Amino acid sequence: MNCQHKDLKNGRWFELSFPAQMANVGSEVIRAINWKNKNNPEYSRKAFERALELLNLTISDKKNKNRLKELTRLYEVMVDYFAFNNEYGSTDASWQNYFLAFNYMAKLGC
Repeated sequence: MNCQHKDLKNGRWFELSFPAQMANVGSEVIRAINWKNKNNPEYSRKAFERALELLNLTISDKKNKNRLKELTRLYEVMVDYFAFNNEYGSTDASWQNYFLAFNYMAKLGC
């Protein structure tokens, strides 16, 4: 997996609020879903890899240390959905609903 967000890794990511971080992760997840539904597995995989990279940055952000359980479970469920057998039973709609709340919070400036 190539590092796509080198500039974010150097500190800019950590200046974002938690909802803004999650909204950005969500936008990549939604891109991955959209490309999957358009039958373009290569673009879907690339968007999924970018989502994982952003989620890893979110996990490593010290301000999110009280959210590690949720964030690491999110990582596990995302990998299950996009790369394995979807044992958790996630759906496109469930991902959209999960990340929609973060988009709303980020727009409100929470």
